[in-house]
Amino acid sequence: MGRLFGTDGVRGRANADLTPELALAVAVAAAHTLAETDRSHPPLAVVGRDTRASGEMLEAAVVAGLTSAGANVVRVGVLPTPAVAFLTAEAKADLGVMLSASHNPMPDNGIKLFAAGGHKLPDEIEMRIEAAVETNATTAWDRPIGAGVGRVHDLLDGADHYVQHLVGTVGHRLDGIKVVVDCANGAAAEVAPVAYREAGAEVIAIYAEPDGLNINDDCGSNHIDALRAAVVEHGAHLGIAHDGDADRCLAVTADGDEVDGDQVMAILALAMRDAGTLTQDTLVATVMSNLGLRLAMSAQGIRLIETKVGDRYVLEELRASGLALGGEQSGHIVMPAHATTGDGVLTGLHLMARMAATGQSLAELASVVTKLPQVLINVPVGDRTIGAAAPAVRAEVERAEAELGETGRVLLRPSGTEPLVRVMVEAATEATARSVAERIAELVRTASPVA
Repeated sequence: MGRLFGTDGVRGRANADLTPELALAVAVAAAHTLAETDRSHPPLAVVGRDTRASGEMLEAAVVAGLTSAGANVVRVGVLPTPAVAFLTAEAKADLGVMLSASHNPMPDNGIKLFAAGGHKLPDEIEMRIEAAVETNATTAWDRPIGAGVGRVHDLLDGADHYVQHLVGTVGHRLDGIKVVVDCANGAAAEVAPVAYREAGAEVIAIYAEPDGLNINDDCGSNHIDALRAAVVEHGAHLGIAHDGDADRCLAVTADGDEVDGDQVMAILALAMRDAGTLTQDTLVATVMSNLGLRLAMSAQGIRLIETKVGDRYVLEELRASGLALGGEQSGHIVMPAHATTGDGVLTGLHLMARMAATGQSLAELASVVTKLPQVLINVPVGDRTIGAAAPAVRAEVERAEAELGETGRVLLRPSGTEPLVRVMVEAATEATARSVAERIAELVRTASPVA
């Protein structure tokens, strides 16, 4: 068996790569691994999903696996990933399971696991779960019988608890702010409009009618053109775009200009610094963040720490160093005082609260960051490791880095969830960045062509 976990859980095409049998095996392994420290009571698991039709099938498999391992299960239904993490902590559960492929197309799905407290798993725990999956596929394990089999309960008011928690974190009412929210026909469809309205905003919701098949379909944080148009059409102060499981938040200004995760982080970092809550005046971001963010934070006296790509690594740094804010350019923003993982709706609330508190527009707040031109090419490959590590590719990267000097940079990264190699180049001009990126991307394609 190859590496099971990517940068954000187990992911693949539902019922092809990610089968019910695999979901059941992962659930059994997770129950044994995450609950093995305390056998004085039956393990408790919280299980949620996004709106994908395949989530119903995979939820059934996961619940079967958990209960067959003796765990009691609380099903919370369709909720954002951060809501499942929140409810896992609130219920003092041993583990949480979220069925979602986030921003990926509808045919995909995934299994995201949370440990006690709603925290994402470190690499070593994922490796133990992988080993247990492999072992359970070939050897018998002790199955509980009778009263030892886990029971299943449905939590009907999980969304209400989550929304109350989110709104309670906002220190300034949002009255007078008109926002268009793109719910990606996903897990945000119910909770995001309700949370924003309860905090005082006037809300226009789009792509908030999931049918199981339309999640992320030309909408959400990966497709913001419709949001741009809606903001301008309705004369809104801003637009907010979530992804399928609502752990991301991107925004657009009143004029329809995109505000990415780097700019959102900068806005929130300054708000928290002014409030005295930005621990050590430090922000955590990944290597994918634009150089402009580092320059902007330096000018404001804020230190920037970089991690590997993936909000789990941002989270690890935040927890290890006791820091208060971090995130990714893609819109995963983490505020550990209020959430154990990236939370798009929480981010949207605090972004609008900064607008309300300062009286500034989103465009004015975002202007603190002057972004260097950045070109990202996602190259489909047969083998993402070979595509990124081929000698010709590495040699071209070294040549490009020498060519750009201190005016730019190159980042080559195999995707953790898809058969892609991501080629990212920053430079003084977009033309230079695109030229360099296309040269490297072509060599990646040649090194590992798609079959």
